[in-house]
Amino acid sequence: MSKYYLNYLDELESEAIYILREVWAQFENPVILFSGGKDSILVTHLAKKAFYPSKIPFPLMHVDTGHNFPETIQFRDDLIEKFDAQLIVGSVQESIDKGRVAEEKGKNATRNSLQITTLLDAIESNKVDCAIGGGRRDEEKARAKERFFSHRDDFGQWDPKNQRPELWNILNGKHFEGEHFRAFPISNWTEMDVWNYIKRESIQIPSLYFAHDRKVVWRNDSWIPVSEYLKLEEGEEIVTKKIRFRTLGDITITGGMESDADTLEKIALEVSAMKKTERGNRTDDKRSETSMEDRKRQGYF
Repeated sequence: MSKYYLNYLDELESEAIYILREVWAQFENPVILFSGGKDSILVTHLAKKAFYPSKIPFPLMHVDTGHNFPETIQFRDDLIEKFDAQLIVGSVQESIDKGRVAEEKGKNATRNSLQITTLLDAIESNKVDCAIGGGRRDEEKARAKERFFSHRDDFGQWDPKNQRPELWNILNGKHFEGEHFRAFPISNWTEMDVWNYIKRESIQIPSLYFAHDRKVVWRNDSWIPVSEYLKLEEGEEIVTKKIRFRTLGDITITGGMESDADTLEKIALEVSAMKKTERGNRTDDKRSETSMEDRKRQGYF
């Protein structure tokens, strides 16, 4: 009798598809949280596989800070058209205009934490009971505490000490009215796994991930891209560098790294030698040792 073995990427894919199908089976109104980054693109690709030949059965939700890379927004719109998917957009600028949140001031001002209110408002107004994210345990220590099904209370808050056991991958999505879940189908993937899978599946990703010439400023130990939102400080100098981004967020907080990796093969080789997490160039994570967990407790992605 011949034996059948799964490649490790096939195992990860199978696990993720199982979780996506469990979400569809257990919840009434789930969405995919889509940022335009490689992880949310990967989750969308897996959802397409999970329900093929049908369309992706749930909408994509994007929290638009108004400070996105133009390339990210264009990629989002192209992908929605390609997959014939529904898009829900929550606007941080709209939250500011309504007085729901206040714009940060100062040199390192960001709209990153303002997304929490906009996200929770969008979840409530659209009656979402499960938001599927692309968070991975290897990204950051707070995300390493997440379960596949992560409970949020009726305020949208996360208590890492009050999560349900998932023995034998039996997932429990039962919740009271007003509560919701976050689901993380690629929790067990590493950054290297993501790139190897993207390469294997020929998944399209934004050009920002590939090395390119860009005007940048050295700040907080990384190259911050020049934009209309960047306020130069005394002594800071705009230079042109060949950089790429390992992770994508607001243009104001996403730092690039000098690189010549302009193909998927070169990126995979570069990542294999990295000793620093991909979020190491995100200035929002440098505010304190617990900045990510503090935001997640309030309802962040």
